[in-house]
Amino acid sequence: MPFINRLIGGLLKPKKQILGSDIAGRIEAVGKEVTRFQSGDEVYGDLSGAWGGFAEYVCAREGFLALKPAGMTFAEAAAIPQAAMLAVQGLIDKGMIRQGQRVLINGAGGGVGTFAVQLAKLYGAEVTGVDSAGKLDLLRTLGFDHVIDYAKEDFTRSGQQYDLILDVKTDRSPFAYARALNPGGIYATVGGSMVRLLQALVLRPLIALNGKRKIRIVGLKQNKDLAYMNELFEAGKIKPVIDRLYRLEELPEAMRRFGEASHQGKVVISIEPDHAESR
Repeated sequence: MPFINRLIGGLLKPKKQILGSDIAGRIEAVGKEVTRFQSGDEVYGDLSGAWGGFAEYVCAREGFLALKPAGMTFAEAAAIPQAAMLAVQGLIDKGMIRQGQRVLINGAGGGVGTFAVQLAKLYGAEVTGVDSAGKLDLLRTLGFDHVIDYAKEDFTRSGQQYDLILDVKTDRSPFAYARALNPGGIYATVGGSMVRLLQALVLRPLIALNGKRKIRIVGLKQNKDLAYMNELFEAGKIKPVIDRLYRLEELPEAMRRFGEASHQGKVVISIEPDHAESR
């Protein structure tokens, strides 16, 4: 459920028996045609489509991986690939963020949002975060200028308008989001309700006629900006927010927490019983 997920992932049983996309670890062996890495290298990356990350060992194509900076823990590395790529590609590639803009992030307390606010502040943006009441204190500590409890206030009806909206939830009509945009503003969605995403795809030409507001959907480009993230991390400008480390055998509990959207930042699975950073 939903049915489209079964069509993609396997109608009667999963096509991929081991899930998990973001990985970090030490290379045990390489194929004879691999040129970028060698045994012992510490790497990380996103295996979306291939999957297999929730395991002690996984095979990965060379192009799916990047070297992990020495000062980055494996837990931090595992938290970066997909969420950070969506934040970068949503704000910069699709959102074309500029100095001094008013930016709103909907679903701000999860993995994408906690990277996005750090990126937006590097651009000198005034940033508003929308999430549940239990995450608002975290949002304030991350540098959000304004926070909104979605259960108490609908930002699309407040009368406030923004130059750029980055949406992790996509749970409203495209016309509602357009109402919260300044003329010429950009709405970029990185995921959410399939129905709402289809609406955004179909209706964006119509919305563009009203004040040249743009609706853009981020199609993830795996691992494209990992080198950029390495630069920011080593310069002390970006730091992953980790909700909690779970042992591999605690995976069902971790997925339940993720499904409830009660996590703050990223949920990370460790294959070490004591969560040691030795692998």
